Amino acid sequence: MPLLRFDAVEKRYRLGSRDVTALDGLNLEIQLGDFLAVVGPSGSGKSTFLQIAGCLDVPTKGGVIFDGTEVSALTDDERSRIRLVDVGFVFQHFSLLPRVSALDNVALPLIYAGVRRRARRARAAAMLERVGLADRMEHTPAQLSGGQQQRIAIARALVNEPRLVLADEPTGALDSRTGAELMTLFRDLNQTGTTVVVVSHDRAVTALANRELTFRDGRLVREESPNAADETEVMS
Repeated sequence: MPLLRFDAVEKRYRLGSRDVTALDGLNLEIQLGDFLAVVGPSGSGKSTFLQIAGCLDVPTKGGVIFDGTEVSALTDDERSRIRLVDVGFVFQHFSLLPRVSALDNVALPLIYAGVRRRARRARAAAMLERVGLADRMEHTPAQLSGGQQQRIAIARALVNEPRLVLADEPTGALDSRTGAELMTLFRDLNQTGTTVVVVSHDRAVTALANRELTFRDGRLVREESPNAADETEVMS
């Protein structure tokens, strides 16, 4: 059973007087342990795909099955639980709380999960050590570089040990060296069994993936394995 399956998924929005189709008949399976790179021009449906994959949104039509459960059939609270326990989000803009320490930023999801203070601080500290920030735990975001802030955001996404990590242009605001270091973290994470899906225009990022998905005009038009010879044109 795949971790996540899209069955003929469509997503439409009302924009002024017209309907906009963000996803148009998406069929896709994501297996546990996949590392997917998602590419395509602006407006191609990549961000909408991530939002639906992470249970932040539901399709207008079609089915999304997360670990055997139809997402559209769940209540808002049940989808929130999936986001809290099973999904970690990493964004280009770090979305850190500016006035609290790195440790408390990372521990935030554990508060919502009901973890006691001593346990959540221990888990947050261990995660910061994992991303190379053991000596920056009490620093606030303003005292850290962009790369260090992104490491905090990654640690926060991982602290609940999610099965699926979704990253939207995680290296877009970083220099190439720092971006490469962060992608090494994603690669190492994937090698421990976590499923990783990254939207990126950076070819160094997509080269790490075992599958590359190309979106255009709301459709998945190509699926390929960057490190293999096979390539599939999805749309005729």
